[in-house]
Amino acid sequence: METFDLSGAEGEERLRRLVLRLRFRHLQLLAALRKAGSLHAAAEVLHLTQPSLSKMLQEVEQAFGQQLFERGARGLKPTRAGDMAMHGAEMLLDELDRISRELNAQPPQLLLRVGTPPFVAHSLMPRVLVALRSLSGDIRVELTEGGVPGLQRALLDGKLDALVTSFASDMAGVAGLRFERLYPTKVAVVAAASHPLAGRRRIGWATLAGQAWILPPRDSRVRRFLDGMFAQAGYVTPTPLIESSNPITNLRFVAAGLGLAAVPRECLRLVESPEAIASLHLGKSLPEGMLALVYRTDMAHPRLQLFREALIRVGRK
Repeated sequence: METFDLSGAEGEERLRRLVLRLRFRHLQLLAALRKAGSLHAAAEVLHLTQPSLSKMLQEVEQAFGQQLFERGARGLKPTRAGDMAMHGAEMLLDELDRISRELNAQPPQLLLRVGTPPFVAHSLMPRVLVALRSLSGDIRVELTEGGVPGLQRALLDGKLDALVTSFASDMAGVAGLRFERLYPTKVAVVAAASHPLAGRRRIGWATLAGQAWILPPRDSRVRRFLDGMFAQAGYVTPTPLIESSNPITNLRFVAAGLGLAAVPRECLRLVESPEAIASLHLGKSLPEGMLALVYRTDMAHPRLQLFREALIRVGRK
């Protein structure tokens, strides 16, 4: 089989030949195999027979010029190239769906899909979307809130165009993603205003380790940050009394006197009754973090440029 390299001087010609050989049904097959996990399950999803799908799969491999799956008694096993082809096919079909939704909107509008953790959605995104609206009235936004690991997977899978989230060094090592630092951010440790620690000076980590806590899940940035701070002080992060991913909800639990919490400082001004919550004075200042814009390296669409400009405008104020 011929191997295709779509870079270099002959890239355009090779791409043309690949496009002539591939059909949308081939992309649908690859995407169905990724989701269903087997040829039999993919056949049911696509309402086709397994022999016809096997023939289509041979056509796909001939188009790409290499084997994408190993055949065995237990069925198909994707090669590394097969994994890449299935992932790419799913992204292409998602992009086609997005284009269809953009064109079918009345009037037609660009669609920007952004993912953020809840604290960014509550504290920053209202101002950013106002700025974006002033830059262009022909763009609409789908905002997805969630944990950063899940949002990052959605970004890599082409389900999102960009993330705005706390920057972490482990994210910088993810291939295919680009990071642009935006604004500094800090984490605050808070308690109810009536808590015995409220108003005390130089509270140590030994004292904090003995308190009841309301914490986000283990895979969250704030939880990992807090785990690191406790570890540096020689303690294990206490098992939370309540585990909740939304910092606004956690602040309400704090106000009710259910325990301490660590939340992004930006969230404190969103509390319904700020007088009910006190920021604790720790013996050692917490390090400053950074919000970042995260997007795929192959993403260079005008919708992303508009979003970046909106973020920059908010940062200037």
